Amino acid sequence: MNRFFRIALAPTVALAITAPAAFSAPQRVAAYTVVESGRGYDRLQDAVNAIGSGTGTIRFASFAFADCAVQTDGDILYTAEVPGQAVLDGVACEGKAALVLRGRRARVVGLVFTHIKVPDFNGAGIRLEHGDLEVSQSWFRDSQQGILTGEDHGGTITVDKSTFTRLGTCEGPGGCAHSLYIGDYGALNVTRSRFEAGHGGHYLKTRTPRVSILNNSFDDSAGRTTNYMIDLSNGATGQIAGNWFVQGKDKENYSALIAVAAEGKHNSSAGLRIEGNNARMAPGVNFSSTFVGDWSGDALAIGENTLGAGLKRSDRR
Repeated sequence: MNRFFRIALAPTVALAITAPAAFSAPQRVAAYTVVESGRGYDRLQDAVNAIGSGTGTIRFASFAFADCAVQTDGDILYTAEVPGQAVLDGVACEGKAALVLRGRRARVVGLVFTHIKVPDFNGAGIRLEHGDLEVSQSWFRDSQQGILTGEDHGGTITVDKSTFTRLGTCEGPGGCAHSLYIGDYGALNVTRSRFEAGHGGHYLKTRTPRVSILNNSFDDSAGRTTNYMIDLSNGATGQIAGNWFVQGKDKENYSALIAVAAEGKHNSSAGLRIEGNNARMAPGVNFSSTFVGDWSGDALAIGENTLGAGLKRSDRR
């Protein structure tokens, strides 16, 4: 059954007013409202179904929800009435994620996804199986994965101003889960986001042939048994620039911060620009590492980056 409760907000200052002769009963707040129709719903799936194959907006009230939904069609914007105060907590649809998306397009703004765990260790805030996805001002935390996708060669994924905290695990029999794991999609754009305190796997793993990874922070200082900060598993073109990296000391694999084509060269990496980044070791780290580990054999365009002690610029693997 769908459960939700109101998040406690800061107390307000009491005002001295003259009490009316009678009080009207407080109006019930809808958990989810389809903005275009103004109709409220108690179950997220009912709100999604109401939009169907059309285009619409679902506004989340400031509650914590034990709820999930599957979008099979349409173009839906999922947005919090107050960013950061609408929380999808602990429930996965189809044994996959809080939001399972395979419609034309989905946009997610201001939501929090937490405590999503499933038996195959791939529990995610968002499981994207088809269509474009845009995520902004959202927080993924304390789950097995933040965002996990399938394949859509014509699709584009954009993540902006979002945070990924205490995600990832290598406990499952099928391999590791990651903070952000993008499959064979057309393109990935990640900007102005924060990755921190991973619990295993990589922070950002993608098989897309084109990437734009700009102005993010990757803070592994509180990480546990983590691997690469950025893993371009099959190679990619594009740009990795303006990012800030801190390599922690509790690593399963500390050989590189950025890995290019470590699982096989299926995409060209020729001209991949890696420049304007700042990378260093966290206090107490006593091993050396490489900023860019390259398995592709392509001519990467590694420009000027600020590297701290113990970090080698790049090497061929």
